[in-house]
Amino acid sequence: MIDHVKKLTTKLLVIVNTAIAIAAFYFFLAPFGILVKDLQDPGLSKGELPSFTYRWHRNISEDFGIWAKQRVASKKALELYTGDISGTEWPMFSAVYFLWATEVLQEQWEKGAKKTESPVIYSKPAIEAAVALVVDPNNAKWVKDHWGDDYLNNENIFYRMLLISGLTSYQKLLGDEQYKSLLVEQVTSLSGELNASPFGLLDDYPGQCYPVDVLPAISSIQRAGQLLGIDYSSFVKRSIRAFEGSRLDQLNDLPAYIANSKTGNGYGPARGVGVSYMLIWAPELWPDTSRKWYGQYEAHFWEEGTFVTGFREFQRGVFDTNFYFDVDSGPVVGGIGVAASAFGLGAARVNGRFDHAYPLGAEALVASWPLWDGTLLVPRMLSNLSDAPYLGETALLFNMTRMPLVEEKFRGDKRLPLIVYLGLFVYLLLGLVLIVPSTVYVVRFLKRLQS
Repeated sequence: MIDHVKKLTTKLLVIVNTAIAIAAFYFFLAPFGILVKDLQDPGLSKGELPSFTYRWHRNISEDFGIWAKQRVASKKALELYTGDISGTEWPMFSAVYFLWATEVLQEQWEKGAKKTESPVIYSKPAIEAAVALVVDPNNAKWVKDHWGDDYLNNENIFYRMLLISGLTSYQKLLGDEQYKSLLVEQVTSLSGELNASPFGLLDDYPGQCYPVDVLPAISSIQRAGQLLGIDYSSFVKRSIRAFEGSRLDQLNDLPAYIANSKTGNGYGPARGVGVSYMLIWAPELWPDTSRKWYGQYEAHFWEEGTFVTGFREFQRGVFDTNFYFDVDSGPVVGGIGVAASAFGLGAARVNGRFDHAYPLGAEALVASWPLWDGTLLVPRMLSNLSDAPYLGETALLFNMTRMPLVEEKFRGDKRLPLIVYLGLFVYLLLGLVLIVPSTVYVVRFLKRLQS
């Protein structure tokens, strides 16, 4: 009886140690190897597209397409209430991030980065599923609750910006004009509303105006106009009024995070998540203004430390909040915002600031925890797993695929914050600590069986 128990215990220990060894490789050693390779990609430190973004895109495309298709078919959005921000906004954001990233990947592929199959070919089902989610009226239930049945013709700028962007990307990628009439209608009506508004501002939701959504809406109109052959240059030139005077944070001359669309007054401070996101789009609209904003943003929000580097969520010396969290900013640790730095990566790349983009990109890579199957574990965990499981990964892909619109005057060098090296060390150390004793135990057991 005792011998039987010992044999069962030994077999169990062998199974457990084998599982530990496999897990150590999958969760720590494989990510270490992937990161060592990806951190050497020249696209991180200069104005090239990082080659690993094609791998990310291909890995996520099939699963993303399946999720988006199921999301529409389930009509789950009808069950959500307006206060569920991540459940309502993030699915549509995920779809548009995916489409935006696919656009750039396809453009660069056509320019010569043909190291893989055309992104449009292998991701076509995902592109079609993404746009189906974007136009799905059930998915718009939360904005209908805010604006009523006239939600496509009355302010609602956040949703309509994403709608225009998604339709534009879809038509550019596939050449399919099935949504052209809707796109023309939305571009015409939204640009008209913005032009007719007293200060160039419209609300996201009744009484809630966020300039961070107004600026990309202007960009989406310009991009759609370029596709449709409609000249919006005068509209774009006039639209700078939404980001002047009392709409700015007077402490730093950056757009206030919140504004009153009726009085034209900004209130609340400029915030990192908002400025980073606006600086992704500003260079293609107003290059001189964008250059000025980036300078002010660097002066008041950029933190370059020995251990960690990033953009603050609140201005240094004014709102020295070391720890903070909300649905927009994500975690803020030591004053540095996760969302501010993630979108700051995209802003730095677009503005040719690879002295900022390189450390931010390296930190993002190490923090992403890339698994062997292509999953970026931390972005996945920071998403809404029930309603928008791919928000984090599509957002990171979007930011990593931004291409410079400004001449690269600041090159990324090889100095990285210590947290990058510490992260690599932790992956390697934990992997070895787990895999070595487990492997030794299993090998010894197998040798005993052969003797």
